Amino acid sequence: MASSQRRTRAARLEHVRGIAVDRFGAAADDAARRHTDVLRLENLDTDLRPPAAALETTRAAVGDDANNSYLPFLGQHALRRAAAAHVSRLSGVEYDAESECIVTAGGLSGCLIALLALLDPGDGVIVTDPTYVGMLNRVRLAGGVPVPVPFRWRDGEWRLDLAALHAAVGPRTSAMFIMNPSMPSGAVLNRSEWCAIAELCRAHDLWLIYNAAMERIVYDGHSYLHPAGLPGMAERTLTVGSVSKEFRMIGWRVGWIVGPRAVMAGVALTSVCDVVVPVGIGQPAAAAVLCAADSDIDVACAVTEWSRRRDVIAEELSDLPIRRAAGGWSMLLDVGKMGLTGERAAALLLERAHVAATPMTNWGVVHGPGLVRLVFANEPVNRLRGIGRRVRDALG
Repeated sequence: MASSQRRTRAARLEHVRGIAVDRFGAAADDAARRHTDVLRLENLDTDLRPPAAALETTRAAVGDDANNSYLPFLGQHALRRAAAAHVSRLSGVEYDAESECIVTAGGLSGCLIALLALLDPGDGVIVTDPTYVGMLNRVRLAGGVPVPVPFRWRDGEWRLDLAALHAAVGPRTSAMFIMNPSMPSGAVLNRSEWCAIAELCRAHDLWLIYNAAMERIVYDGHSYLHPAGLPGMAERTLTVGSVSKEFRMIGWRVGWIVGPRAVMAGVALTSVCDVVVPVGIGQPAAAAVLCAADSDIDVACAVTEWSRRRDVIAEELSDLPIRRAAGGWSMLLDVGKMGLTGERAAALLLERAHVAATPMTNWGVVHGPGLVRLVFANEPVNRLRGIGRRVRDALG
């Protein structure tokens, strides 16, 4: 076959979209080499340090030969016990570490593994709109078809369109794939929304793949609810968690999947076919932070600081269509209401204001092209002050 006719891209990649973070991150890197005042609000990073236990345990783990092995394939037993206990505590459902928990190479790897283990080609997967395009792409890579259900901005908060949720279920729908708090919007589902999700899952025999990476990062007194604890949901919920966000351990690439025994054998097989084994030297630190006596206090302190940063941006942009986050690390500026596309607004913000942000192109159908994401987790309050003037000057 002539090289000009050779297929260079698998058909499964046809609908896989770029996430824009890499483009604007590279542009921000270049700008930061020339300017000291560049605000890095484009990438889901944080400058808050990991727990001390993570650093100390990792240093020790590097020198321990037990961590330099392909075994055990499904994760070190101490971490599996810690992760299963963690999800059990938050959900109120008792999980067995050996048969209902595996360790993954980060949360998003766990999401893809769960999707690959559950979906058949053409299966519909209900997702929120907007949602992280990396989640949408993983549905597509697994052979699924994302079915968007929009959030609506009402009375100063994002609320799920429950009528659209019910209408989204079709004959090929097999799962819901939900992150809470949702990213990029920072929406936090309330009890009535979770109950509606659970009702549909039970009525139509759907799986729920729950991306719990930020589950405790909520603000303004919002309550936390784990969907596996709702009636009839433990047997149909896979919880995918990690230490990346709450414990600020992004570089460790350690996560877990916890779910009912009946499905976890297939999940485990899929995991072994993927990464074989998660990073050995990172797993002891993940177990340490989950089991630490001050674990909850550590997370709460970080949440308090992220809340302060969110407040600065929301207050300084209060005269613009800023959509204040109820949780997570990011919130959205509706530049469509200012007559701009997200791509144009992000370019202007970096060029004129030295504010790096990400356009939400491909992050939604109803929402996306007219939105810009601002990550508030990676810059301290003193650097964020004055952002309102900079944004208005750039976009005005």
